[in-house]
Amino acid sequence: MRIWLDHILKTELKKVVDWSRVDKDDYLLAMERSPIKDVEIKALLKAALTDKIDDRDTYMKGVDASYSYEGYGVYKTRDLSGNR
Repeated sequence: MRIWLDHILKTELKKVVDWSRVDKDDYLLAMERSPIKDVEIKALLKAALTDKIDDRDTYMKGVDASYSYEGYGVYKTRDLSGNR
């Protein structure tokens, strides 16, 4: 969902979420509460918006955060590239 959300924000607002600025626990709690009250998730994500829509590092940090939120943390995108 996070990559899909970034795609919509990039297309519509010319912004993306800098997921490295979103605390995992705060995000998961806000997502859990969002069907009832979405103010918390909106504020959390709005505070992390950036206009770096074509920045590779911002995108890759988003991928890392997405996997981290799902409990996967063995690999980081920077470690998978041949350019270290």
